Amino acid sequence: MKALRLILPAATLVAAIFATMGVSSATPVYQKKEKKPCATCHEKGAKPTKDAPALTEVGKYYHEKKTLEGAPAAK
Repeated sequence: MKALRLILPAATLVAAIFATMGVSSATPVYQKKEKKPCATCHEKGAKPTKDAPALTEVGKYYHEKKTLEGAPAAK
């Protein structure tokens, strides 16, 4: 019975975490290729969606041009 008191809240917490996680569309490949942190292109703390991927101006430029050359300066 004591184990159930620990397992049930822990399982609920894990389920809540998985239920609220967003799907990431970026891959570490871009980070390795450009040698820049993810925050260069992605807004910190913003929740991306399919229609609004939470990109910074640099990220929008990279999405369109597939290069960081000529991109606006990261803030």
